[in-house]
Formats: sequence, structure tokens, C-alpha cells
Amino acid sequence: MRPLRFLLTPARKRFPAVAIILALITAGGTLAAQGISQGFELERAGKLPQAVDYYRTVLRSDSTNLVALLGLERVLPQLGRLEELVPFVQGAARSTQERDPRILGLELRTFVALSMSDSVAALARRWTARVPGDETPWREWAIAKLDQQDAVDARRILLDGRKAVGNPRAFAIELAEIAASTGDWAGAAQDWGDAVTTDQGQIPNAVVQLESAPEVAHATVTDALTKSQQTVPARRLGANLLLDWGHGDQAWAVLERTISDSTREAVMALWTFAQRGEQIGTPVAEGARGHALARFADLSTGALALRARTEAARALLEAGDKEGARKVVAQIEGRGGEAGVPTAALVEVLIGDGDLEQAERRFTGAKGLTGDDEERLRLELARAWADRGELDRADHVLGSDSSVDAVAERGWTALYRGNVAQARDAFRVAGPYAGDRADATRRTEMLALITDVDSGQGTKLGGALLLLARGDSANAVEGLRTAAAALPLAPRGGVLVLAGRVSAKLDSTHQALAADLFRTVVSDSTRAAGAAPAAAELEWARLLEKQNHPDQSIAHLEHLILQYPGSAVIPEARRMLDRLKGSVPRS
Repeated sequence: MRPLRFLLTPARKRFPAVAIILALITAGGTLAAQGISQGFELERAGKLPQAVDYYRTVLRSDSTNLVALLGLERVLPQLGRLEELVPFVQGAARSTQERDPRILGLELRTFVALSMSDSVAALARRWTARVPGDETPWREWAIAKLDQQDAVDARRILLDGRKAVGNPRAFAIELAEIAASTGDWAGAAQDWGDAVTTDQGQIPNAVVQLESAPEVAHATVTDALTKSQQTVPARRLGANLLLDWGHGDQAWAVLERTISDSTREAVMALWTFAQRGEQIGTPVAEGARGHALARFADLSTGALALRARTEAARALLEAGDKEGARKVVAQIEGRGGEAGVPTAALVEVLIGDGDLEQAERRFTGAKGLTGDDEERLRLELARAWADRGELDRADHVLGSDSSVDAVAERGWTALYRGNVAQARDAFRVAGPYAGDRADATRRTEMLALITDVDSGQGTKLGGALLLLARGDSANAVEGLRTAAAALPLAPRGGVLVLAGRVSAKLDSTHQALAADLFRTVVSDSTRAAGAAPAAAELEWARLLEKQNHPDQSIAHLEHLILQYPGSAVIPEARRMLDRLKGSVPRS
């Protein structure tokens, strides 16, 4: 949160020196401008008494010169001579017949700083009596109290001012900042609710300020803002905070209940909420974003509505809400749309929903797809067919596509058929260029696994890897163990490590099997075993940590580092060892 005094201090006290000089020049007076410029230079040089003399020179020719008065307000306290400012500000106030709020504010601050309580009260009464509905005197008075670190009295003044000006939401931002600075997060939430009710444009600022609440106060803040008797803007503020704090479903439920019309405020509330969800990027935030975009589309027309629905469908897919995505795409189809956009969204939804037959029909019959959409959907559809075990269908979808992404995908289908030689060639051609970084890492790991596997030994391995791709982990483990039994020592170790890694993610029985597999690989530690023993020992240490055996995990990591100093897994082993020993906090 930004410092309280920064948020409450008027802009004139935050202006840089150059801005104040320019303000004086604009106001008029060559002598005054020259004096102020020289006065600032003296301040910067640390010659404060001389600066006071210059400012006094300016005021002798212009007793109401605000910049010179502010200069004295800055310099005199540093010399312990603030009381010398009193006659100057009183003279300026008389010259303006106490009608310039800037000079009155300076006079009030001076009286407060000098603890001239009677003068403060008398000036405040005269000022507020002259302009009974004006918030300025109350705000200046509160700021002066805050200058003295008196937040309690500042709050009292603002509450009195709220009653005096007849506005129950006056000074809401100032009161919210004071409440937050004292740890009163329920009060801060209510005051920010009042502030955004007065001006919905303050919602982004309110979110930033309330986000700094400690985690233990999150529920207090959102409960205060989302209760049924709150105003619509306050509940929208609460919805944005719920989204930020990871409660996307609840956030959307709160926001949805505030959308009862198609006013600009309602439409913008949906749009900004959706943008916030995109920035957060988690699945639950994407789900909330998808619902908001779908509702935004209902309140929009034409191409804007179409694009919003398309993005809504994709966001809901990212969130795993296939049913919601399908409904949005059905709306797109029913309303028509620009070339290619509805089909691309529909194919994505159908693939995500597992309806590959219909997805392929839509894809092959699509017209007007962009080149990027066509390539992306072809690869997604081929990958989905391959993961289902329909390898011929995957090849059919890829067709004559010669891109590196298609080559990489053909490598996987070849591997699942047991053709390790063709898979190796494809993965090498694709290199690091196909897909994203995760795809490239996955191919690199698999290429290392199959490098020493003979063509005639690939069938069982390919079948086991296909089971793994289809999500049948338990049977994949058995298949990998069977395939490993027929392999030479070097590739056998890598396959057993993979089997152990998969087993370690399953139930306790499979975790015991994983430990046995890792033990077997480590026991086979010879020069011919390659990188597998070090990898096995690292995975074994991870399993032991997962099972709450940190001491045993540390022992394996230390053995790994000593036994295999040249292994590629050493950096990760060292990081894990440091973390377990408490040198590095868990992240």
C-alpha cells in the first residue's frame, strides 16, 4: 500500500521544485519568479537562512504569493523557526479576506503544527461557516493532523466533516486509508465500498489498496463488501478481490448478481473483470473470465460479441468446463459469425470434450480458417487421436503436413507402434523447434530413453508408452517393466526409472513398487548403466520426501552427489538437498 500521507496530501505539496517555479511564473511577477528560483537553489545548497530571506523578499512585494509561503513552510521548521510563518499566513489570509482555500489550508496546518488549538478551532469554524457544504476545510484539517501522526483525531475530524457537509459517503477514501493504516480492514473495506459507490472509476485503485490486507483479513474484507445490503459498485469491488485471492467461482457468482441491465457501467464491470482473470491466468480465474466474457457478449453486438464468445469458449476450456464451453459455442453457431472463428472454437471444444469424430468432421469441412488455426487444430486433433490409440486416424489427420510440429507428432505415433528407429529420426529432425519448451523437453527425454533400443525390441515399449499416453498408469507400469526385462542394461535402467516415476504418483502399493524399481536401478550402477542410476536415486529421494522421510531423502541425495559427480541431475540434487537441510525455503 502507498504511504498514507502520500495519498491524502494535496498535489501542491507533492509538486517538484520546477513545477512550483513554473506555477509562479505563470502567476506573474519577474521579481517573484527570480526570488523563488534563487530560493530553491539556496534550499538545494543547504543555505536555509538565505532561502528564508529570499522568500521574505518575494512576500514583501506580494504578500499572497502561495509558492513563497509554501517555501517558508518547508524551510522554517528545519530551522526550528516555524512560528515566524504565522504573521505571513495571517497577513495573506487578511489580504484575500479568508477566501483563498489554499492560503487557509496553509494557515490551518501552521496552527496545528504549532499546537495552537484555539486558533485552529476558530479558523475551522470561520471557514466551514463561510462554505458549509465544502469538504476542503475538513480535509485540510485532517491532513494537518496526519502531519502530526494523529490518525485518531484526523478520523474524528473527517467523521465530523461528513456530518457537517451532509454526505454520508464524504471523505471515504481518506477514511479508508486511515482504517487500513491502523489494521481496521473491515472499516477500510466499508469505506472503500462507499468510495466506489460515489465513483466506480475508483474500483481499480480500491483493489490495489485492499490487496495489501494480510491473508487472515481477506474474508473480513470480502464479507464486508459482498453482503446483500451493499451497493452494486461495492459488490463489484468485492468480486474483483475474490478473483485476485483465488476464489474465481465465488467471484463470478458475486459479480453476476450485479448485472441486471446493459448500462455502460455493467458492461465495463464485466470487461475489466475478464481482463483481470486473464492476467491471473489460473484455471479457476479462466473459468470466471469465461463466464464474464459470455455475459459481456450477451450485452454486445456484432463482431465484438462474436470475439467475446469465442474467447469465452476458450477460457472455459482452459478451466476444464467443457459443458460451459459447449453452450457458448452453440450460441456462436446459432448466431453465425466471421469466417473461421466459430469453427475453430467449436473444434477446440469438441476435442476437449473427447468427441473426436465430430471434431474431425468440422475440421475437414471448415472454410476460411486462418493458417495458424488450421495448423494448430490439425496437430491438436492428431495428438488426441494418437493418445486414444487411433494411430491411423492421427496419421490421416496429419496428411502431407511437413512442418516440424507434424514431424514431431509422427515421431510419437511411430513410437507407439514400436518403430523406435523412425521415432528417433523424427525427434532428431524436430529438435527443439516443435511445440513449446515442455514439448521439446518431453521429446528430448524420450529420445534419451530409446537411443539404445533396437528396432526389434520396440513393440512392447511402444505399447506401454501408449498406455501411459492414454492415462492408464497402472497397466503402463506393468508394460514398462515387461519391456525393460527384454532390454540391455543401458536402456533397461531408463525404462525402469520411468516406470518408477509413474508408480510413485499412484497409491501406497505402487509407491512401494517404485522404491523397489529405483533400488534395482541403483544396484545395477555400472559404467554400462549410463545416466539411469543417478536419475533413479534422485527420484528415490523425491519419493522419500513425499512419504515424509526427509532424513532418508537427504542420505540418498548425499550419496548421489558423491557417487555421480558428473551427472546432469547434480544441480537439482544440490538444490533439493539445500532445501531439505533448511538452507533454501520451500518454493
